[in-house]
Amino acid sequence: MTSLDKPTTDQDARDSHGAQQEQASKEVTEAALFEAFGGLRGMIETVVPGLLFVTIFTINKNLQVSAIAALAVSLVLVAVRLIRRDTVKHAFSGVFGVAFGVVFAMMTGNAKDFYLPGMLYTLGLALAYIITALAGVPLIGLILGPVFKENLSWRTRNPGRKKAYTKASWAWGLILLAKCAILFPLYWWADTTQFGWVLVALKIPPFLLAVYLTWVFLAKAPPPIDVFAEMEAEEAAEKARKETAAGQPEA
Repeated sequence: MTSLDKPTTDQDARDSHGAQQEQASKEVTEAALFEAFGGLRGMIETVVPGLLFVTIFTINKNLQVSAIAALAVSLVLVAVRLIRRDTVKHAFSGVFGVAFGVVFAMMTGNAKDFYLPGMLYTLGLALAYIITALAGVPLIGLILGPVFKENLSWRTRNPGRKKAYTKASWAWGLILLAKCAILFPLYWWADTTQFGWVLVALKIPPFLLAVYLTWVFLAKAPPPIDVFAEMEAEEAAEKARKETAAGQPEA
């Protein structure tokens, strides 16, 4: 009897079902991460304003023109999303970040200050990831919980996912701290163009590394508990009980 002729056993069926569940979990996790962090388009919208700023400033050393161009392209990206009726939260966050950078740079007259609000935000975010991981309420879980429709159920009902969220929060925190360890010394020592190009180069790789590690941790974790489905099931059961009680004849 060849391997093709052998009957399928219960163990084979369970293994196949487990592999399918694991693949489905990975696909759901990947889709959720893209939704939460904006995907390829969100990354482009994050990079373009800073890239335009440093490019123009490298060419003409004009702070005002560089800042206005960066802000203008951010507004255009938001307008495109509004016209297409897409999610605008990532584009709007980019506009606010660029606007703060423009204000800082204009107030001080130092082009490097265009990047300072974003650097401070990155440092604060790194500390938030680490502190919340230490406190047992990892920030990445607070961000992704609603995306996975599990809300905060992972805290008390799904310890495997809590552990994965904690690992992911540590990964985000340490990666962002490493990025800050590179950028802050350069902010003081490098000239504006050198600093700007390094900052643009460090926009995407650390982010991709953090997202990849998050995907790895969550893909190996237990599946999320869909609390919305549970609530809908409870409501349906309660409705059925009321209908049954209403249909019973009085004694």
